[in-house]
Amino acid sequence: KQVAATASKAEQATSAEPKAAKQDKKAKEKKQPAAAKEEAKIVPSMIDLRVGHILDVQKHPDADSLYVETIDVGEGEPRTVVSGLVRFIPIEQMQNRDVVLVCNLKPAAMRGVKSFAMVLCATSPDGNSVEFVEPPKGSKPGDRVYFEGYENGTPEEVLKPKMKVFETIQPGLFTDDSCEAGWYDEQKAFHKLLVGSQVCTTATIAKGSLK
Repeated sequence: KQVAATASKAEQATSAEPKAAKQDKKAKEKKQPAAAKEEAKIVPSMIDLRVGHILDVQKHPDADSLYVETIDVGEGEPRTVVSGLVRFIPIEQMQNRDVVLVCNLKPAAMRGVKSFAMVLCATSPDGNSVEFVEPPKGSKPGDRVYFEGYENGTPEEVLKPKMKVFETIQPGLFTDDSCEAGWYDEQKAFHKLLVGSQVCTTATIAKGSLK
């Protein structure tokens, strides 16, 4: 009887092993897609950059440091954009300007007004001056803005905050010695910011960070 009981237990253990192996395999398969997402390389073409034209600008009703702009981005309706530029750019210089917009950030409320994009600007190395990143002359609202070498990439519909796409790319965004805007990759190669084949620039800020 003891021999029969031992054999029965051995059979149960043997039959349990394949089941455990299958469960482990399924668990690994479930983990693989998550790992693939983590390994997805973040590239600047994920950012939806477009030419915008400022149609109107007002002071924010509840924040002295903010402007509220109405900007044509080549869509059916203009976008409302909130920018902290009051300290740096007079309201008269905000009117009727062509700018570069980051269009796929998650909309965010700023002191009660929801902003649906971000105006890309350059800050001088000493932090005392801020200027628009300006698209080349002849650009139209909605024109795609892209980094040299990444023209074939497709922007994300909306940048997911957890992926930190803009936060990963932004530290490499600068103007060079000629006030031309672009992005330095990990090898310190400079990829110019272009509309068509023409580069975006700032008026006077060289070696400034872009954000």
